Amino acid sequence: MEEALLGIVTTINNYLSNYILIILLLGMGIWFTVRTKAIQFRCFGEGWRRVFGNFSLRGGNQGGGMTSFQALSTAIAAQVGTGNIVGACGAIIVGGPGAIFWMWIIALLGMATNYAEAVMAQKTRVVDEDGTVHGGPVYYITTAFKGNGGKFLAGFFAVAIILALGFMGCMVQSNSIAETMNTAFGIPTWVMGLIVVILAGTVFIGGVSRLAAVTEKIVPVMAILYVLGSLVVLIMNAANIPATFALIFQCAFNPDATVGGATFGIIAAISQGAKRGLFSNEAGMGSTPHAHALAEVKDPHEQGVVAMIGVFVDTIIVVTMTALVVLSVLYVGDGTLATGDYATLTAETITKTNIAQLAFGQFFGANVGAWFVAICLLFFAFSTILSWNLFAKLNVEWLFGKRAVLPFTIIALVFIFMGSLLSNDLVWELADMFNQLMVIPNAIALFALSGAVLAIANAKHDKRALDAAEERLEDQERAAMNALVEEDKRK
Repeated sequence: MEEALLGIVTTINNYLSNYILIILLLGMGIWFTVRTKAIQFRCFGEGWRRVFGNFSLRGGNQGGGMTSFQALSTAIAAQVGTGNIVGACGAIIVGGPGAIFWMWIIALLGMATNYAEAVMAQKTRVVDEDGTVHGGPVYYITTAFKGNGGKFLAGFFAVAIILALGFMGCMVQSNSIAETMNTAFGIPTWVMGLIVVILAGTVFIGGVSRLAAVTEKIVPVMAILYVLGSLVVLIMNAANIPATFALIFQCAFNPDATVGGATFGIIAAISQGAKRGLFSNEAGMGSTPHAHALAEVKDPHEQGVVAMIGVFVDTIIVVTMTALVVLSVLYVGDGTLATGDYATLTAETITKTNIAQLAFGQFFGANVGAWFVAICLLFFAFSTILSWNLFAKLNVEWLFGKRAVLPFTIIALVFIFMGSLLSNDLVWELADMFNQLMVIPNAIALFALSGAVLAIANAKHDKRALDAAEERLEDQERAAMNALVEEDKRK
């Protein structure tokens, strides 16, 4: 029964990722990139300035909302999870090194999509009398489409995200934590599962304010720790870096690219890049808008440019670190997968779960490498569990009301514990399927609301252009005045 269901879900996922997902993700990314005049590039600096301008590890209690930095931390906590290590490694194993290039493309285009998501989440959010903030795709979907059609699309999205993130996704995260901690430290998986349940339950009970206080502290620490550890390996292995980049580009465009005797096609690379890119940075999926809707900012554009930085940090920085370490150590030169029987090794010995530990272990030592990856993955996956539970809970409340939140939380904790015990391809495939199904109603609504997004994005663009023109005019007037003064002096 399970095998039959796995076959059905895998077939659906292949169709979604190979056709629908690629069209929607690339379509949305290209559409919003072109129509917003490449906002992810022209407002890139502004995004970073707003991140550092709002940077604080003690944002405090914001009532029913969050500070801009807390919202970004909560979004990055969701984005930076197992997808950045296990997911990226899985993309490389199945789609080849070229999958990383397509993850980059999906991310760069996805930055514009994420801007649109955050802007509309801010624009359509609802604030209760007690100050509690509600927002996310269900609110902008029902804004885009009135009546039963909008309610159906929003309901479809809400059910998909509850299953994808609240249940299946959290099982994937807890399973990755339990397996890596067991490999590294010998901790029984059920013990690790129980620890995760207790810690997560403590945060869940504290609500939005406690979650924001936790994520704003965890996210900067975990990102810096992982990047520094990766940089140490890359510096020690610097001679292989040029060949690593060459391999990524070769496998991204050459249908006959081979690694360790295995041939990787362009379609497989694009498909894995799109699927794992979505699972990693979540741009276009409709998850992170829940966090950005809670940010207390002056106007939607401010949180839109901050949201873009989350995608950049997730894929262009963290995923790239994982890819460069794994590829430069195992796929290039005399690496195990460059010189060995690729098919046999990846089928029997090397998996998406342990490949990063093997790569780091080449330089840190087997034990230290396993410890480092396990600790980083603990931070990554645990913070993702916290954020995903919040996103799912907001949709549970929208569907069933506040009374349903407590039963949902209890069931979610049970799923988290079950995930630590069950290593199951079906769970991964189900998480992928519901992740991808979320994209469909989210994309339809964003296209329908693109006029509102463009009005906000281009208004800021036009204002900056006007301000720049005025500054240039003032500079010209000053230069002319100075020239006249100099001329008078000479006379």
